[in-house]
Amino acid sequence: MKAFTYERATDAVAAARAVAGQPGAKFIAGGTNLLDLMKIEVETPTHLVDVQDLGFDKIEKTKAGGLRIGALVTNTDLAADERVRRDYAVLTRAIVAGASGQLRNKASTAGNLLQRTRCPYFYDTNMACNKRKPGSGCAAIGGYSRQLGVIGVSNACIATFPGDMAVAMRVLDAVIETVDGSGQRRSIPIADFHRLWGDHPEQDTVLKPGELITAVTLPKPIGGKHFYEKVRDRASYAYALVSVAAVIQPDGTGRVAFGGVAPRPWRVEAAEALLPQGAAAVTGRAFQGATPTKDNAFKLPLATRALAAVIAESKG
Repeated sequence: MKAFTYERATDAVAAARAVAGQPGAKFIAGGTNLLDLMKIEVETPTHLVDVQDLGFDKIEKTKAGGLRIGALVTNTDLAADERVRRDYAVLTRAIVAGASGQLRNKASTAGNLLQRTRCPYFYDTNMACNKRKPGSGCAAIGGYSRQLGVIGVSNACIATFPGDMAVAMRVLDAVIETVDGSGQRRSIPIADFHRLWGDHPEQDTVLKPGELITAVTLPKPIGGKHFYEKVRDRASYAYALVSVAAVIQPDGTGRVAFGGVAPRPWRVEAAEALLPQGAAAVTGRAFQGATPTKDNAFKLPLATRALAAVIAESKG
């Protein structure tokens, strides 16, 4: 691990200003992803701004009837909250499906949204990776790509976003609140938050340098039955090959998002209109234009089977 400087922030705007004003600076909260990457020198921040004391650790009801989740609420506390379990059950199920209890106790809501890909070529500093070193190439293209992306990828990168929580939040139409070093605030729909790779896979999100997540807002509950189906190589502590977050209404309509397949949680609203026609109709539209490799082409029929299992369970 390379040397770095450290400060503990007591004000959100000052924290944002500190990161924006120093090249190579980063925020840290739970550190469950960042510290691992620092140990292997995939991430080499020059300065860390610890935001754990900023007080963004509450879950509060909004005037619109939804919930405002502080950026520092732990995954454990979010999944266990009675209101989340009752009204946003897909979120609880997605969080519990990810990582271990120990990690969920430390991982923050904002950090979960910002976690970086688990592509093995990104983690191996001996391999070419445009995400780790822009312009160096992508060893995953033509390499072993079983766990990598099938849609939304590019000639520069075929990595996936690895999280579970964000897939559920995409179904729920969450909005991400931020502040920058000038005190300017903005609200970013989660549909717009994670970038497609294009020519700049090193840019995971639309956040500007030094922009700090302060909260995530959920709209009022949408009812229906909530599901999170995660298909992985082993029963626990594994990232999704394919995951399905879904909210199914009594009439068979609903919302669906997929994880493990793209640079961001993958939801195609036009495909959701086909839910009454069955899983194959939905995935056929949702994955239209997919470019799988020979190693991961199985993800397309796997997504159909996973969604079919959710639909069948919703009728039970």
